[in-house]
Amino acid sequence: MTSVLFVVSAADGWTLKDGSVHPTGYWADELATPHRLFREAGWDVSIATPGGVTPTVDEASLGVMGGTPSQREQTKAYLTQIGAELDRPLRLEDVDEAEYDLVFYTGGHGPMEDLAHDPASGLLIARRMDAGAPIAFLCHGPAAVFASKAQDGTIAVRGRTMTGFSDAEEKLVPAARKAKWTLESQLQHNGVVYEKAAIPMRPHVVVDGNLYTGQNPASAQPLAEQLIEDLDAVGR
Repeated sequence: MTSVLFVVSAADGWTLKDGSVHPTGYWADELATPHRLFREAGWDVSIATPGGVTPTVDEASLGVMGGTPSQREQTKAYLTQIGAELDRPLRLEDVDEAEYDLVFYTGGHGPMEDLAHDPASGLLIARRMDAGAPIAFLCHGPAAVFASKAQDGTIAVRGRTMTGFSDAEEKLVPAARKAKWTLESQLQHNGVVYEKAAIPMRPHVVVDGNLYTGQNPASAQPLAEQLIEDLDAVGR
């Protein structure tokens, strides 16, 4: 059976450049949709957070920004269904990533607060990249790569092609106008070849060898479907 580890932010706030803290967490659909699709594919799914802290859902992702009313209700229902897993996640520091066929980082602004600086997550990403093992990042999930270091001191994904929440998309988020940094700019600054959809908030998935990325919430389903197709094809 294919096994996947979800790495989810434990942050419930995002510190902005003026010192204020904006409520955040993980983006509901970016966790619920891939989790559901992987389970429906017969995969075994585990969830881990820094310190084993119960993750916080970004309330904005359950409102109008979270899709149509029916989509939001489906997402809420699924998160309730897996509530026991979310309440008691694994401690990321104790996880052996080599035991999993796939590591999947969900989004929301939370990763910009904690996973971007988390040493255990950084080591996991570096080991995954060294081994050429499948790893995926969705929306703001790629912020976690800034904690990963290759042997030469650069980030472990330097020179690779990725996507992630774009600067144009951040401009649509009022709080993000006060961000200390933005994902697209920081990825490019660190030597990543960044790609994005021609139109903001449209689905966009990039595959570069073992490295899979989805740009935004709309990319959650196509990213998960691409992973299922590819990993099932090699019989993981």
